[in-house]
Amino acid sequence: MSQSTTSRTYTIKEAAALTGLPASTLRYYEQIGVIPPVGRGESSGHRVYDEATLDQVMWVACLAATGMSVGDMRRYVANGAVGAAAAAEQIELMQAQAARLELEARRLELRTRYVRLKVDYWHAVAAGDTERAELIGAEARSLADALHGTREA
Repeated sequence: MSQSTTSRTYTIKEAAALTGLPASTLRYYEQIGVIPPVGRGESSGHRVYDEATLDQVMWVACLAATGMSVGDMRRYVANGAVGAAAAAEQIELMQAQAARLELEARRLELRTRYVRLKVDYWHAVAAGDTERAELIGAEARSLADALHGTREA
């Protein structure tokens, strides 16, 4: 008795649902080389994602979720095909992305602190506590300066 091994395939709609990337993004990523060319159905000509391609699309979706630029994703994918010889550049790409995310997290933390200060400020104003409102206002101005210092160049 012979066993035939058939690999599961996915339509673009299914691939989009599984990866969280819109079908238009999947087509675009294929067009610009972020993902390899996707096979086509023999009779329909529609894209057919096999398990290996879907797996690659999944990790590309993870890179996209980190906010990585399309250009960096394309380099990362190309380097992946090179293997160990590209490890140094892969490390550099991921370290640069980590640094961008750390700065983004710092900016978000500062903005959150600023909003909380403004809530405290308005509570003090509503309570008629002008002394506390002035202190909070001064702290908010200082924090606003820190926020301006984290702007992208």
